[in-house]
Amino acid sequence: MIRLSELKLGLEDVPVDHRRAADAPTETDADRAPVGHPTAKLTELAATALGIAAKDIASLHVFKRSFDARKARLQAVYIVDLALVETEQEGDVLALCTPHPHIKATPDMGWYPPVLTPARLNMPRPVVVGFGPCGLFAALVLAQMGLKPIVLERGQNVRQRTKDTWGLWRHNTLNPYSNVQFGEGGAGLFSDGKLYSQIKDPRFLGRKVMNEFVAAGAPADILYEAHPHIGTFKLVKVVEHMRQTITNLGGDIRFGQQVDELLLDEHQRIRGVRVSDLADGSTYELASQHVVMALGHSARDTFAVLYQQGVAMHAKPLSIGVRIEHPQSVIDASRWGRHAGHPLLGAADYKLVHHASNGRAVYSFCMCPGGTVVAATSEPGHLVTNGMSQYSRNERNANAGIVVDITPADAPMTQAAWTASFGDTLGATLFEDAQARLAAAANPHPLTAIVLQRELERNAFAAGGHDYCAPAQRVADFLANTASTSLGSVTPSYQPGVKLVNLADILPAFAVTAMREALPAFGKKIKGFDMADAIMTGLETRTSSPLRIDRDDQLQSPTVRGLYPGGEGAGYAGGILSAAVDGIKLAEAIAAN
Repeated sequence: MIRLSELKLGLEDVPVDHRRAADAPTETDADRAPVGHPTAKLTELAATALGIAAKDIASLHVFKRSFDARKARLQAVYIVDLALVETEQEGDVLALCTPHPHIKATPDMGWYPPVLTPARLNMPRPVVVGFGPCGLFAALVLAQMGLKPIVLERGQNVRQRTKDTWGLWRHNTLNPYSNVQFGEGGAGLFSDGKLYSQIKDPRFLGRKVMNEFVAAGAPADILYEAHPHIGTFKLVKVVEHMRQTITNLGGDIRFGQQVDELLLDEHQRIRGVRVSDLADGSTYELASQHVVMALGHSARDTFAVLYQQGVAMHAKPLSIGVRIEHPQSVIDASRWGRHAGHPLLGAADYKLVHHASNGRAVYSFCMCPGGTVVAATSEPGHLVTNGMSQYSRNERNANAGIVVDITPADAPMTQAAWTASFGDTLGATLFEDAQARLAAAANPHPLTAIVLQRELERNAFAAGGHDYCAPAQRVADFLANTASTSLGSVTPSYQPGVKLVNLADILPAFAVTAMREALPAFGKKIKGFDMADAIMTGLETRTSSPLRIDRDDQLQSPTVRGLYPGGEGAGYAGGILSAAVDGIKLAEAIAAN
């Protein structure tokens, strides 16, 4: 087959789908019907590009569709795969088009599992710790290869987890084991469900991820949209279906199970894990020679356990900031111009970055069109925000994280800060270790950034009133360095609610300086971005993992053999798609090793 890119059509040439973009469980069969493409017009464009007649093209399939809004006449941009009537002529056509940058052979995007010997199929069952995107796909691929994984997840299944999460949003009651961060589906479940990434993917593992999602009930348009997303309500059903597929293939998925300790032999090799059953408080040992650590970025207690057991890891940079909300109509008008509101385009998104004069980068993170700001903490007495959109993206406000990069050097280096984060005994021990590293001019302590995260989250919790309401401020007041006393035209979507403050009192000074410089700069890129009534809600502290767990070219820990760290928590992913791809790689590595 032949792949052509940069085929452009005006919006008037693209069929408009007048179905509502529905959210489960209210969607109907019509809402799930496939969307049509302007196949005839694309065939004509493809034939012209190839220098052949349209009748010579046997079939055409849309691989990707995006929109180019850089000019007044907005265009749809397609990548297509096509087959010729005379398939043997495809090679000749490609040879004639060799210099053309937008005409290539269609790559083979199939996934081919490793061939396992009977001995490998009979090896002890692998254990997967964590059931977010990384753990989900590690378990799925292990099951598809016949290795019958056992999954341990401290949180609850997706239905119970949804109830627990609503308990925080509606009743100010946090379940520390089942919430936005912990449970089936991982942190990405209660987010925008974005399925795009900038990772290098030469084997097209991302395509396998997308195909598995569609097979489990996700909308088919995620296969061709340039910025695909599913949304929480649809993800619930998708994740449930994938769980059932794993169990049908012999996998065992256990909720409410927290791994307390690695069981190691005298050679520092995995022989199993010690597990606590959170339902009855009992503990047990589970034997395994292969353990996937698919931790989310909020599994701070497990990070500390792994560090104490000699698992090699190191601190890494991350970002902190706030959620900012604007009317979605403001973003649509700036991004789409006169085409704003067109049913093909939906709610517009954005991506912004500004390099401040104090050396800090300020950028938008996890932009959620037509969504809401949500309470995302997993620890009592701490406050964290995140953004979420449903598939329809039809809420009034747009929101995104506006975050500033930080390094481990920004963390407080006092014993009081460390004991506040890890308790008196462990905190004092870790603080001594951190001091010794500083004295030796060694790398920062791997858990350093967690100290800063927790300190900021405690301060935000206090500023919000100690009841999981979030501190918030109008942009005009933030720029003027004065506490907000009333809301303007933008109503914050955060639940349980907000308390108006001066965010400069709880954010690091360098972050405040950088953000005050960035907001007017962003307003020059997106008209209205620095509007006076835009609302900023804090704090956003869980943008990525605060550390990276080391692994070698076999994807194992170099210090604990048989341990396979991966996903976002281990520092190897930054979203649903990249974490899922990493999970596939971990499963393949277990089969190979």
